[in-house]
Amino acid sequence: MRVLVIHGPNLNLLGERKPDVYGTQTLAEVDARIAQVASELKLDLRSVQHNSEGAIVDELHAARGAYDAVIINPGAYTHYAYAIADAIEAIGIPVIEVHLSNIFARESFRRVSVVSAVCAGTISGFGADSYLLALRAAAR
Repeated sequence: MRVLVIHGPNLNLLGERKPDVYGTQTLAEVDARIAQVASELKLDLRSVQHNSEGAIVDELHAARGAYDAVIINPGAYTHYAYAIADAIEAIGIPVIEVHLSNIFARESFRRVSVVSAVCAGTISGFGADSYLLALRAAAR
């Protein structure tokens, strides 16, 4: 099974940006944990990070026929990126939305996800473990 992980905007700053909210692990450390669990689950994994919405849409389009599932942390695009939501809906493969923080316990604008309705599920609030839970769900 092939799984694509897409990290959205500002996730390249993990460990530096708001560590009280997003944790102290760097993106490289998070990716290493994801790769370890993917290996244990015998998943073929690719992980990417993009700050631009268009690049994320391009990754989603390219996933068609190449991956069995996508795990995406759309970052701030979660709240207003209808182009990403449309791309998720269009590709016809399961997509799991993840967030490091519990977006529903944060500022009011962060409590709205325009991508949730087109995803197979959403996991938030468990730090980097949100990705690991999503991997396990994808493997099933």
